[in-house]
Amino acid sequence: MADQVFPTKGNLLNVKKSLSLARVGYELLDRKRNVLIRELMMMVDAAKALRGSITDTYKDAYAALQRANITMGLISRVAEGMPIEQSVNVTYRSVMGCELPKVSLDVSANHLTYGFENTDGNVDMAYISFNRVKQMTAMLAEVDNSVFRLANAIKKTQTRANALKNIVIPRYEETVKFIENSLEEKEREEFSRQKVIKAQKERRKLRGRAIPTEKFTVPDVEQFFKNG
Repeated sequence: MADQVFPTKGNLLNVKKSLSLARVGYELLDRKRNVLIRELMMMVDAAKALRGSITDTYKDAYAALQRANITMGLISRVAEGMPIEQSVNVTYRSVMGCELPKVSLDVSANHLTYGFENTDGNVDMAYISFNRVKQMTAMLAEVDNSVFRLANAIKKTQTRANALKNIVIPRYEETVKFIENSLEEKEREEFSRQKVIKAQKERRKLRGRAIPTEKFTVPDVEQFFKNG
């Protein structure tokens, strides 16, 4: 970059300004990366806890379904009467520019849609168990998606921070050094030139003072040359 910039004071000010902005940008990206990493660690811990408990929840739910099938026969007729799930709501929150989903369930929509005449308590237990599965699945989906988005955001932030630290900032520093050295060399050359000009002027003044200023007559001049 240094050989593409003409060494002037204006360019030096512009490059220094760009260097300052690059350093500020790197500091902001470094802070953003730290915040995202801290958020990711929290999400990872939450995901581990959910994965550990959701396995048992699914196990209990399928056991309750098996008991209902044993006592009622296949409960496909009851399942066919269940409405399509529409209680899932997704909103987003921003963490340092990274949009993270927030999954919630409408609790008021959880009501029984089958009659009690042709069912028993095992069907109710299966319904309650799978409703708990639905809630935990929504929570796990929120956490897993957030972890994925945070990981991508951290990767992009790390790439940009490394580019500023290892490429952009060193280039600007090299350019600033090149321009400053060039300007200093020009100043030394200008100082030497001024000294030479000043010395020449001093010699001219001395020569001017050596020339007699009084008026000579013609005989006096002839006598001056005769005397050598």
